Amino acid sequence: MDASVQVPMPALDPVQSAFWVRVAAAFFCGAIVGLERQVRGKPAGIRTSVLVCLGTCFFVVLSLSVAGPNADPTRVLGQVVTGIGFLGAGVILTREGSVLGVTSAATIWMLAAIGAAIGFGHIEAALVLAGVTVGVLVGVELLEASFVILRRGVHEWRGSKVDSGE
Repeated sequence: MDASVQVPMPALDPVQSAFWVRVAAAFFCGAIVGLERQVRGKPAGIRTSVLVCLGTCFFVVLSLSVAGPNADPTRVLGQVVTGIGFLGAGVILTREGSVLGVTSAATIWMLAAIGAAIGFGHIEAALVLAGVTVGVLVGVELLEASFVILRRGVHEWRGSKVDSGE
């Protein structure tokens, strides 16, 4: 990290309001994305989504709290991204020649990005990203239901529901 760049020290003290602002933002962002997943009966519902967002946020906060001349908080972020990849791989299944759970894995990846943004203090951006994530999850399904051309391959229309590859 460039010595001229000063990242504000995040609050790890639960008495300070900055701590609770991060907790509330991570909880809210994880909950709104997780609610969409849970309502649709997909893997990684509200609990998982909130925990991924909170966990990533506080790994980033912890890395910033130990940052010094010989510490690089982005290394922790890189390791979190790798770990989230393993968590996402855990929700991907194959059944009868179809791959299921890729959207849930991608959602977990987005939740980690949202949590990291909150940890670095970009709370407004995280709220926007959470909204965009829900918009993509809901909006693309609406598009698939509306346009026949989008219902090909694994997205083939089956009855009254689009099989979204989950």
